[in-house]
Amino acid sequence: MERMRQTVSSGSALEPRIGFSRAIRKGAHVAVAGTAPIGDDGKTVGQGDVYTQTVRCLDIAAAALEAVGASLEDVVRTRVMLTDVSRWREAAQAHGERFASVRPACTFVGVACFIDPDWLVEVELDAILD
Repeated sequence: MERMRQTVSSGSALEPRIGFSRAIRKGAHVAVAGTAPIGDDGKTVGQGDVYTQTVRCLDIAAAALEAVGASLEDVVRTRVMLTDVSRWREAAQAHGERFASVRPACTFVGVACFIDPDWLVEVELDAILD
């Protein structure tokens, strides 16, 4: 039986040029790409605020999950990438508020930088549907 591939667009003009999607669902597996704290206006949300940026990333990721019939409760793994890993507790607060009862496998990673220097955090996640 062939498993259908479902994609979710971020709306970025870069998607076709780079060859990426916000999220992919293949069968029961959903992967959400590195999600940055970008507002509906295309600008960085929560400039200088790791907590607010993490909340925004998780909001975007949650919307991508919903678009393929999943939710944050289906998440089994998260990766939180920070330009200043010493601020991980701020990101962890936002993560814990969303995932306290789900408790996915989670990794916090320090990175040198992101495409936009105003981004302090990006979040990736994977979900599996029953």
